[in-house]
Amino acid sequence: MSAPTPQGLSFLKGHGTENDFVILPDPDGRLRLGPAEVARLCDRRAGIGGDGLLRVVRAARDEASAAMADEAEWFMDYRNSDGSIAEMCGNGVRVFARYLVHAGLAAPGPLVIATRAGLRQVRIAEDGPDGTPGAITVDMGRALLPGPEGIEVAVGERRWPARNVSMGNPHAVAFVADLAQAGNLYQAPGVSPAGVYPQGVNVEFVVDRGERHVAMRVHERGSGETRSCGTGACAVAVAAARRDGLDPAVIGAPVSYTVDVPGGRLVITEHPDGRVEMTGPAVIVAEGVIEPGWL
Repeated sequence: MSAPTPQGLSFLKGHGTENDFVILPDPDGRLRLGPAEVARLCDRRAGIGGDGLLRVVRAARDEASAAMADEAEWFMDYRNSDGSIAEMCGNGVRVFARYLVHAGLAAPGPLVIATRAGLRQVRIAEDGPDGTPGAITVDMGRALLPGPEGIEVAVGERRWPARNVSMGNPHAVAFVADLAQAGNLYQAPGVSPAGVYPQGVNVEFVVDRGERHVAMRVHERGSGETRSCGTGACAVAVAAARRDGLDPAVIGAPVSYTVDVPGGRLVITEHPDGRVEMTGPAVIVAEGVIEPGWL
């Protein structure tokens, strides 16, 4: 449900491996942005532009996160660029953490952030001597590889088998010969059997680049093709490991994959206890004030 926004609403813009976000500081939980307002803010021609929106609110001030307030001070209210709500965004968590440091609300080191997919443990590295922002590592939780078997994704006349992987949100991972086979990814690829993903799905197309090194493109539900997807990179690394016969729980050692995305590079590590960690950059590029009355 939407409601009028304050005059002179402050915003920032940030990205993680070029997965970019509008950031709205709302510590006291006063904003009530509906899908139309979010979509307008994320519009790349008529708005600020972004793959999604991050509302920064104290966990105790939002009903979606109040139960986590004893363990996390801040809640990442993430919306897709079309205004729909998503459970989790891995690149978004890194950008969210970068904002907290930028705003003096957190310091480099360990941090806990509440999301709709649960609590996320974050480690923020110190900036480099030249001022380069330190990498941010996010504990993305455990990957689930539920059924059913026989999932396929399609682009035009081409079809590929896909692995169903959940990182708190759903992914269909397909290994292809050439990333160009995914087409333009403006529209969602076809997925079968019908109804297997009633809330929609993120679809990743993957090629091999070397030993434990892959590259991917992704269609994110609600956003179209994006330059990067953190949860997608995690899903891809886990699917690649299983394809390669690697399961950390079985071999008793962590397994890491380098995942190239159009916007940069992420390193994904799956641990024997099932935890998946993602490490990559995140930067704040601008901040300003939305014109009064524009929304």
